[in-house]
Amino acid sequence: MDDSHAPASGNAALKSRLLRQLDQQVAAAPSPMASVAPRARRAMQLARHGALSEAREALTTLHQLSFQHPHADIGAWLHLAEGLMTYYNGFSAQPAQERIQRAHAIAASHAGLEEVQVLADAWLAQLAFVRHDLDGMIQHARRCLAVARENEDHGALARLGMALGLSWHYAGDGDAAQRWYQRARRHAATEGDDTTLSALMFNMAAMRVALLRRESLNARVRVQEMLLSVDSIRHYDAAVGAAMMNELTPVLRAQVLTVEGRFEEARALYEQHLPQAMSLGLERLGSSLLSDVAWCRANSGQPELALRQAREAEVELDPSCELDDRAITHSRLAQVFALLGEAADAQRHDALAKEAWDQFASQQQHWRDALLESGLTG
Repeated sequence: MDDSHAPASGNAALKSRLLRQLDQQVAAAPSPMASVAPRARRAMQLARHGALSEAREALTTLHQLSFQHPHADIGAWLHLAEGLMTYYNGFSAQPAQERIQRAHAIAASHAGLEEVQVLADAWLAQLAFVRHDLDGMIQHARRCLAVARENEDHGALARLGMALGLSWHYAGDGDAAQRWYQRARRHAATEGDDTTLSALMFNMAAMRVALLRRESLNARVRVQEMLLSVDSIRHYDAAVGAAMMNELTPVLRAQVLTVEGRFEEARALYEQHLPQAMSLGLERLGSSLLSDVAWCRANSGQPELALRQAREAEVELDPSCELDDRAITHSRLAQVFALLGEAADAQRHDALAKEAWDQFASQQQHWRDALLESGLTG
């Protein structure tokens, strides 16, 4: 993501409750060292809002402080903040993970840095979920909960609640997911963290849309409520000045419209927003979204373009992508090729889809068993 997607810095600061609180804490700090934690948290919040230029200015100030006052406190907070800055400036998970792990290592070996420690573990749990590293997610979740203070570490517990909710949701247990989502929402609201509330809304909607897409391949589904949920993200982000989901939310809407059979509307949204969304963390969905575009074209009088798009989706299908995305891609391509009269290709993808769906069902069962065994049931 580049700065063109960030709101004006004053707008972000004006609308975010947590940013206002952090500004006040920085102003009230009795010494430069006392301002380190709120300065770092402010930089992280700005990055998560999409205000990357202002976040970089805030981090530059912290780097200057670290030269003037070399101390483990500044080092730990800087590594954590730089890790999040890296992640939100292009969603590069591996470099972000390395910086956050360094922050955790410093915090764990120095007294008084428990806040950095639990925040780092919470974010490492989130990144582990993104990689689908279930063992790593469980390990970081346990470490975070072992140190976190229920009435103080709201930021860490909100982030961890979202990571665990997403993990249970992926495992197919909606009740357990809701328990963790509710905890995440409660902690984020207590802290006044509008950005986490926005991210929670988006991620919950994304998981529900993924389920909707899976179900729609086998039967008719109701989508009106899902459209309202997706649209509510846009309205909330506009109210709080968040900008991170400007390109991602329309792609969610396009997926729902595709399921509903509103192919022209879906295609228009995909064409406008999919290229940018692919650069903001949706690469793993590339083949399944391209197969959706092919389906939209096939159903709206563009058979030649639909066939080319379907072939592109085949090329983009990464053998290491998540199993449900692979299964969705094959199922959708089977439909596209069948509609276009390409019977052999349709049969081939139908067989590949059945294999991928069986593998996905086994993976979901493994996740449920591991999460139950971990005791992280909410």
